[in-house]
Amino acid sequence: MHDTTLLQLIEDDIAPTQELLELLQSEAVALHGREMVALEEILARKQSLIILLEQQGQRRNNLLASLGLSANRAGVQALAAQSPNGDLILQQLDVLTQLMETCQQVNETNGRIIQMQQQVTANQIRILNGGDSPSLYDSRGATSPLAKPRALSQV
Repeated sequence: MHDTTLLQLIEDDIAPTQELLELLQSEAVALHGREMVALEEILARKQSLIILLEQQGQRRNNLLASLGLSANRAGVQALAAQSPNGDLILQQLDVLTQLMETCQQVNETNGRIIQMQQQVTANQIRILNGGDSPSLYDSRGATSPLAKPRALSQV
């Protein structure tokens, strides 16, 4: 009985995790294009999926804990060893684990994209304000002195 419940909980997580992966991939495209409206929609959907997956993960953990098993892969393997559905449980767990790992990799890539864009934006603001401007050459071939900071309205 508990084995079929655990199997159902794992299978119930696969579709939302696939959707989360698709959203993360869409987020990467939107980040590159700086599509703020799309990013807001993606963020809202991502948050609801993450909450759902956390709740379902907690249900799996509670089920394993109620059986005196650890709430990790070893606990699932122990339950699967006693179940006629054991192979299917482990197979579906592997599918879910692979999806989650892929989500994590794409999310880390998106984080690097965000950091890079923040650095570029900060550099552009410094240039517009006249501080830390890159060395520029004047008509004589010499580097121009650093300009005094100016208000954005004067740039």
